[in-house]
Amino acid sequence: MAPNDSAETTGSATSTTAARRKAARYIVPVAVAGVAAATIGLVPALADSGDPQLPKISAQQLIEKIAASDTQQLSGTVRISTDLGIPSLGGLAESFAQGAGGEQGGSSAAPKERLTELASGTHTLRVAADGPDKQRVSLLDSAAEYSVIRNGDQLWAYDSRSNEAYHATTDKAPDAEKHEGRTTPEGMPTTPKALAEQALKAADSTTSVTVDGTAQVAGRDAYKLVIKPKQGGSTIGAITVAVDAKNGVPLKFTLSPSGGGKAVIDAGFTSVDFARPAASSFTFTPSKGTKVTEADEAQAERNAEKGPEGLTGLDGLAGGGGAKVIGEGWGAIHVIESPGAKGLPVEEKNADVPPAAQQFLDSFGDKVTGKFGSGTVFKTRLVNALMTDDGKVYVGAVTKDALVKAADSAAH
Repeated sequence: MAPNDSAETTGSATSTTAARRKAARYIVPVAVAGVAAATIGLVPALADSGDPQLPKISAQQLIEKIAASDTQQLSGTVRISTDLGIPSLGGLAESFAQGAGGEQGGSSAAPKERLTELASGTHTLRVAADGPDKQRVSLLDSAAEYSVIRNGDQLWAYDSRSNEAYHATTDKAPDAEKHEGRTTPEGMPTTPKALAEQALKAADSTTSVTVDGTAQVAGRDAYKLVIKPKQGGSTIGAITVAVDAKNGVPLKFTLSPSGGGKAVIDAGFTSVDFARPAASSFTFTPSKGTKVTEADEAQAERNAEKGPEGLTGLDGLAGGGGAKVIGEGWGAIHVIESPGAKGLPVEEKNADVPPAAQQFLDSFGDKVTGKFGSGTVFKTRLVNALMTDDGKVYVGAVTKDALVKAADSAAH
């Protein structure tokens, strides 16, 4: 077993940071479709067994090993589960979408429509990659299969349950640095590689990085890289990345909460093969009778429904006063101020919220008060948000107390 070995981000911080950035840059982009917010994981017992004897390695050497990995092809199975401490998002997404026709033109095959279910529960994915512009991710269940296929500038998604397909033309051979290893806008990580990329990007002077022994994942020997916040107040206890001892590919990713208990994020391969996948893995032709939704047509439909004054996402919230950040590193809290800095009257807040969605919100909201006034903290096991009654939102991977403290300090 490799002994504990530390690469604290002091002293050789410059070279270590450069290595982390390089590691994030060269991780093979496997995720091919996304949702705006999701976290994913794996039941540990399915992928982690044994404790192989491997040569000693330091944390910095292991990070450099990830950076030096030139693996461009792989296929395998990833088992995913998520425990954010919130109700299942499957029915919730449908509740929010009532009367809206869907976020991507109403097609059940549109990635942002279907992949919201990865934000909760346990799922099995079959993945394949052949370089930066050929990927496939298939979400499997007992009765159907949902697949997203990227081949050059062509993106297809197909839902066998409804026999619907979604088609888009994308940037060919996306630049890894520009798109941060993603193949679509708002891409979500669906493998340990993509998750490790985000963790390595977050590592800075507020972070401790060590090697903590070895593991065996999907039949392959691996080192365990452990990333921990040095600061207090974060909801993140530690991130563990199992790195293939031979080729430097992240095989498993686990995010443990600072409050203890089951992992919030824990993703890993149950089987993996680094041979080139068959070319047929990245081809798709809709069969006769398949309903096909074109992305351009769906976008035009959404634009017509929203009208010229429509606001979407956080841009509308930030437009009034912009967004700023309190703190740094793992304790960073983003502050968003709504236009006019005025909160909605209570009777208006819930007027247009479907009952199922309101029940979801109420299930994890706590009323709080402080020097800032009063508000509600909406909690998950990973990300918490304080919405004040005067229209400000404080959000981050921090505890409720840290949010209230930040709001109090901003009130001065």
